[in-house]
Amino acid sequence: MVTAKKLAELIEDDSVMDAEAIEEADRECPDCGGDVLEVGYMPSVTEFVTGRKCQDCDWSETDRD
Repeated sequence: MVTAKKLAELIEDDSVMDAEAIEEADRECPDCGGDVLEVGYMPSVTEFVTGRKCQDCDWSETDRD
């Protein structure tokens, strides 16, 4: 099972300072139709990002996109 911090690092492709609990997003992956997970995290002291990642493929996005 992936942790919230590890999921955030997969989305960010870098280390993060902190992450909130993983939640299921109410959407399907636009690439493969798989289930999407959502996590809020802090990549730096001054930034909070919400990221989404497909459980079945490499697709991911953030609210920065």
